[in-house]
Amino acid sequence: MRFPSFPNLIRAFHTVTNTTNAFLRTNPTTLGRTIYSSPQRATVLRSMPSIPFLSALFGSSTAMADDTKYPVSKLDGEWQAQLSPEQFRILRKKGTEMPGSGTYNKHYPTEGTYTCTGCDAPLYKANHKFDSGCGWPAFWDAVPGAVGQKPDPGLGMMRTEIVCNNCGGHLGHIFKGERFGNPKDDRHCVNSVSINFSKDKEDGKSEL
Repeated sequence: MRFPSFPNLIRAFHTVTNTTNAFLRTNPTTLGRTIYSSPQRATVLRSMPSIPFLSALFGSSTAMADDTKYPVSKLDGEWQAQLSPEQFRILRKKGTEMPGSGTYNKHYPTEGTYTCTGCDAPLYKANHKFDSGCGWPAFWDAVPGAVGQKPDPGLGMMRTEIVCNNCGGHLGHIFKGERFGNPKDDRHCVNSVSINFSKDKEDGKSEL
């Protein structure tokens, strides 16, 4: 068994510390004490994807197979034929792209719709998007009924996974109560790989 190198252990320690701090900010009552601090933007090291433990931390621990019956349902082989390897890894195997690397991280159109990469279902409107500084596209709301939520337990914490309600594709996670000032106080943290953008709200063709 090969043990992580010392530099990797240091990077892991600092990243887990940042994650713990973010957890405490979103759970103000902890261990009998009230903890309050002003909103802070999430910080994630770019080295994260090279460390398996941290990749698991920011990905999803929920198995892809479940009892949900989605309108669009395909076998893994069919999804692999349709999607690129990276799209398949994230949408169907619940992976996570490197923070700051996504096409739509700093994409702020005035109108249009973000659709599911897997099935083209409309998910988010342009005016739902905001700059959270987390390294992934952030949305404070979704098209009604388009995005589902699932409990995602693992690694000693409970998160909430978000999926496309039309095909079950993994989008990311939703975080609440971070005080970004949006109307719902929600942040849908979405992988750019999981979505496409269309300027024409009725046109499924993706246009940047």
